[in-house]
Amino acid sequence: MSFRNLLSSALIGAVASARSMTPMATLAAARLAHRRTPGELLLLDRPLFKYGALAMGAGELLGDKMKSAPDRTVFLGLLARVMSAGIAGAALASPGREKAGAALAVATAVPLAYLTLAGRKRAMARIGQTRSGLIEDALIVAAGSAVVAMSTRPRLGQAQF
Repeated sequence: MSFRNLLSSALIGAVASARSMTPMATLAAARLAHRRTPGELLLLDRPLFKYGALAMGAGELLGDKMKSAPDRTVFLGLLARVMSAGIAGAALASPGREKAGAALAVATAVPLAYLTLAGRKRAMARIGQTRSGLIEDALIVAAGSAVVAMSTRPRLGQAQF
């Protein structure tokens, strides 16, 4: 089994490093669009999970612009990244490689959280919290959407567009 089979897991871990809820929100959106992930996780088919993940993803995007928003490297921020990256990494891994996908996503998300925070702080100093946050949001949501889109397929019986 090559690293290429786990590339999506590593990439979604990178997404989680900057926005902890975006991996789950993009997976939820994919499931709502009747797309299936390579890794099998029943959690992804629960309505409470899908709609909750979308709401939490939107809430994070809004909350990040607040002056009181904590750094992504505080304990709860890292815990959210570990959970989100792990679930998403498992879902995007090849069948039978879910545990490896989860581990790789987490191993990518945690150290990169420190690097993305450093980059965000530099951007905040130059262009402010709101503008830097909006730019980061656009990049991370686009990256998360692209990773999930390239890693999922329409469910059998669903129209392909």
